[in-house]
Amino acid sequence: MRITLTHTAQLGILILLSLLLLLHLAILLKIIPYKLVWGGRLKSDKDMYRFEIISIVMTAVFLFVVLVQAGILPLDLPKRLITYALWLMAGLFLLNTLGNAVSKNKLEQRLFTPVTVVLAIFSVILALSN
Repeated sequence: MRITLTHTAQLGILILLSLLLLLHLAILLKIIPYKLVWGGRLKSDKDMYRFEIISIVMTAVFLFVVLVQAGILPLDLPKRLITYALWLMAGLFLLNTLGNAVSKNKLEQRLFTPVTVVLAIFSVILALSN
């Protein structure tokens, strides 16, 4: 089997999104302090729960989109819908990159800025290959 750019993007995005899902679950369960995410701007547990639940749902939806696009979940969804979703993901990852770049937390800034750039690039590769 020949490994293509599309296959690399699929595998890379599935790995990164899975790790991000685990990170958000660890934050939700208070294994990791929420001060390390959301630019250090969360002020209460209530804020953390709201934002982390949104993050978990969005990450799960992104995983679902990539699993369908890769043919791992053999659902008969319109190709155009998956392509639009991948472009939306790319845009959201780019916005997230900007947020990470101006984060008050240096760890978030240095670690997650490159991660979201890579996720955006992988999303564009998948959208173009679709």
